[in-house]
Amino acid sequence: MLSIGCFRSNSASDLTTVSNHNQVFNFQDVEDLYRFLTYSEKRVPLVSAHRGGPDIGYPENALETFQRIAYKTPAIIECDIALTKDSVLVLMHDETVDRTTTGKGRVRNHTYQELKSLYLKDKAGDVTNFRIPTLEETLSWGIGKVIFTLDVKREVPYHMVIDAIRNTKAEAYSVIITYSADQAAVVHNLAPDLMISASIKSTEDLLRLNDRDVPDTRLVAFVGTSEVDRQVTDLLHQHGILCILGTIGNLDRQAKQNGDQVYADYIENGADILSTDRPLQAAKALDFYIRKRDLSSPYIN
Repeated sequence: MLSIGCFRSNSASDLTTVSNHNQVFNFQDVEDLYRFLTYSEKRVPLVSAHRGGPDIGYPENALETFQRIAYKTPAIIECDIALTKDSVLVLMHDETVDRTTTGKGRVRNHTYQELKSLYLKDKAGDVTNFRIPTLEETLSWGIGKVIFTLDVKREVPYHMVIDAIRNTKAEAYSVIITYSADQAAVVHNLAPDLMISASIKSTEDLLRLNDRDVPDTRLVAFVGTSEVDRQVTDLLHQHGILCILGTIGNLDRQAKQNGDQVYADYIENGADILSTDRPLQAAKALDFYIRKRDLSSPYIN
């Protein structure tokens, strides 16, 4: 049975060096990922750590932050991909490095060597000892530990992200985020084997994807950041598609105010994955939900 208590809890000092152990997910190949991300009534709900789960002492889009989450709960890590001046893919949400690092200026105006000299800041703006990771080192670290949903920022070519996934053999642990049926079709045409997160908030959204020959078996659905429309989630579940609910913002605030059991209510009402800025609190609530219903997966240690 899945339990947060089965995973190590580490202090900040234990995480100053990113480790290469802590196997969480058991995917032999991408077919296992398809099976795991196909809806069934016995599916195990998961948290998706928005921007990797930043906290005090742990910056967004940092390997050390990802490791902190992975040690505590099976998780999806949502991270953001930007492109440097010399065409290196790095993790960065903003167009500039001002907010999250000790540097200044646009990411695309810096070489990777220049970015390597910067330090990341945590959510309070305090400087940490952590650095900006590349996409490839992130994917290499994450195999077996997490599932990545990769948010590809503007001006980053999809084919470069796909090449990074291929180079690191991370197909079984990677999902590419798209925001329109056209984007999803581009990704599927470039890499028919990869999983795609698509924005699906209505029947029409699903039909548009079907019209562009993006198969249901390659999709997880982002259903928005407000209470789930049960008709939509029921339809998606009939197609075998898991639903990601973005609790970032208002729904996270509701959980903080009304009690973290609200996260389990979101699952009960049709969500399967919660994209949250409070991943550890949400995971604790989902752990109780999982235990109560005796849910498990052969793909989770």
